[in-house]
Amino acid sequence: MKKILTYTFCSMLLLLQYACKKTLNALPENAKVDANTILDQKTAEVALRGAYYLLYNIPGRGTNITCWDNHQWLPAYYAGYLAGASDGPEEENRYAESAMISSVWNESYATINAANGIINRLNVLPDASFANNRKQGILGEARFLRAYSHFKILSYYGEWFKYDSRYGILIREELANLGNIAKARSNVKESYDFILADLDYAITNAPSQNPNYYATKWAAMALKMRVLMSRGQSGDYAEVIKLADQVIQNSPYRLENDPKDIFRTKGLSSNEVILGIRPQPNQENNSYNLSVLYSHYTGQITVSHHATKRLYDLFGATDPRRNWVTGDLIPDNNTAGGHFFSKYIVVNGKPTVVSETAYAFRLSEVYLLKAESISRSMGNMDDAKQILKLMMQHAGVTDLAFIDQISSYETLQLQLFYELSRNLVGEDGQEWMALLRFPLATVKMLKPTISNTVQYILPIPAQEFLTNPTIGDQNPGYSKN
Repeated sequence: MKKILTYTFCSMLLLLQYACKKTLNALPENAKVDANTILDQKTAEVALRGAYYLLYNIPGRGTNITCWDNHQWLPAYYAGYLAGASDGPEEENRYAESAMISSVWNESYATINAANGIINRLNVLPDASFANNRKQGILGEARFLRAYSHFKILSYYGEWFKYDSRYGILIREELANLGNIAKARSNVKESYDFILADLDYAITNAPSQNPNYYATKWAAMALKMRVLMSRGQSGDYAEVIKLADQVIQNSPYRLENDPKDIFRTKGLSSNEVILGIRPQPNQENNSYNLSVLYSHYTGQITVSHHATKRLYDLFGATDPRRNWVTGDLIPDNNTAGGHFFSKYIVVNGKPTVVSETAYAFRLSEVYLLKAESISRSMGNMDDAKQILKLMMQHAGVTDLAFIDQISSYETLQLQLFYELSRNLVGEDGQEWMALLRFPLATVKMLKPTISNTVQYILPIPAQEFLTNPTIGDQNPGYSKN
């Protein structure tokens, strides 16, 4: 596939960087977390910036830019909303044939290891080395980063949808070294418990105010909502609603009057952004930047990632987002039927700081997860409908009569999924996770290339079994080779 050419550079660098377990979780030299170098608040802050450096995946292309595009396009391929120059293993949910099996694994464990270096060291440093309770604040941010990355691993490589499954994740809670590399994966319940414990700590201790490219207690609440939506156990939906109300009522974040402004003019200055990914200095002029993957420059053979007809049709003729999230048909033979994905950048547009900005959490998601939780817990249907109307009104949709006609929770959940996909597509994979929360029969209907739950997750990378043979069994439906 031609799209392989566009991301192989990033993928190969990742694979080379983490070619053996000794360096699987290694940090770049300018972001290394060495216990001997964290001595006080100042050095702890430096180490924390290094952990964010890895969350942003700045080493991914070997240049000083964020490599967050795996979060943007990879899950959207799985969900059927974005595609490359020709159908391939990602679009058709044939992960074992994909070149991207290791990308989320490597990126996430690098961040986890950096966070562990901070957590392990700060736990033995005296409180007197820190001012204004900053020790707990740094620990709160580090445990958010660890929770985010462990949950990303669980979402892609563990049977998160089976609470009693033994196929959980490899939990790392210590700075990796040759003496503790050998470790077995945990079961799903243990995985959820570990992630939620980190998030509860972050909610209590992470700063309530921080630049929105760093973690806060509000980001931890939003992440906990995602985790509970996936777990789906007794009381989880009620807790999601409670968390959503806290964020909506008490946080500094507000919905944009027009979401287009976030992606075209405001970026991280938007009051809706809970946690964004800040581009690096001069990133917009780097030839390996993010938004160039979606734009069609004169003389370019094809775009790297485009919107599918499924996404284009999802908006409908009366939804203004059809004209800016998706664009015209791409005028080449390699992407027949494909539309430009112009959410981040206009067609033939020049990359800017705003177009290079990515988004992990926005307030829109908080509203939509609250509405989905109301529906899944068979709560007040009108409350969920009002949220659905609110989100579509902010997007400029005026024909909302169909919402009043919804009479079943199943139909309401489907319409909320459609709106979540329209709103959050190509950001941090929530269109994919929301799809998989449906019963398998519904998933098959919405994404016909999925035939069984084996396709909900990826295989653990083969290299892991060579360097950590104690990890346990491969995921069901895959081989270790």
